[in-house]
Amino acid sequence: MKQNSTQAVAPRMVFSQASLQDYIDCQRRFQLRYLVHLAWPAIESEPVLENERLAVQGAHFHKMIQQFFLGLPGQLIANQINDVDLLRWWTNFHRSVTNDNLGPLNDPRQKRFVEVSLNAPLAGARLLAQCDLITLADDGQAIIYDWKTSLRRPSRTWLTGRMQTRIYPYLLLKAGAYLNAGTPIKAEQISMIYWFAEFPEQPEIYRYSTSQSQQDERYLQELIKEILTLPEDGFSLTSQAARCEYCTFRSYCGRGIEAGQAPEGLVGFEPAEPAMINLDFEQIGEIPF
Repeated sequence: MKQNSTQAVAPRMVFSQASLQDYIDCQRRFQLRYLVHLAWPAIESEPVLENERLAVQGAHFHKMIQQFFLGLPGQLIANQINDVDLLRWWTNFHRSVTNDNLGPLNDPRQKRFVEVSLNAPLAGARLLAQCDLITLADDGQAIIYDWKTSLRRPSRTWLTGRMQTRIYPYLLLKAGAYLNAGTPIKAEQISMIYWFAEFPEQPEIYRYSTSQSQQDERYLQELIKEILTLPEDGFSLTSQAARCEYCTFRSYCGRGIEAGQAPEGLVGFEPAEPAMINLDFEQIGEIPF
């Protein structure tokens, strides 16, 4: 990708929680991954095979839940599982749904939207989110569900600081009307639930509000404007060198060769995704795509 010497990022780019989180963690990583598109042959963290296995399991588990909410019987899904970890996760999930530990998922009056995309314009760019599940009640109460298969449960403080926690509710507020027969969903009607397959009885629940949405909008606007106006040589390396142990570009940036041990058992916590895309949104509007 050829970059302008004064402005590295082209307008009308699409940002996700993954790309913005990369920028927050390390501007240089963001540049190399999303602007230069550098494919650097390095592993993220050790142990490699175990981390790859957990990542594949996590993707498989998300697919199973998707099939369940699309109508495939739970027992049929269970009968096809031949992995002990997946079976435990599935048992935990099915029990949580059956016991109403995950809110009103058993309520037939709930509308369910599986693997739904949300997007909205902001600060001359677009924000994009891919939500695992959104439920909508007759009274307008909306819940965003996100399934996590990390081996350790992150703290609420850590989760609160993640871009996902800010972007998903914000986008449901701004772009969720099409799920609600054209009626915008109010901030106070929105909640977000992180559910952990290894800790089924310890979900983390966030309730949105107008004041929080205003804070998020200001923060995201400033962040995107900053990125859009940075020159090519303005993307700096993180000052927290410990983060480089888990970055595939560490040797490229001269910050070590050996990969670090996966931090806090959070392998695959936020899977890779197509986080920055060039699309003509004027052709499709604020609808899933």
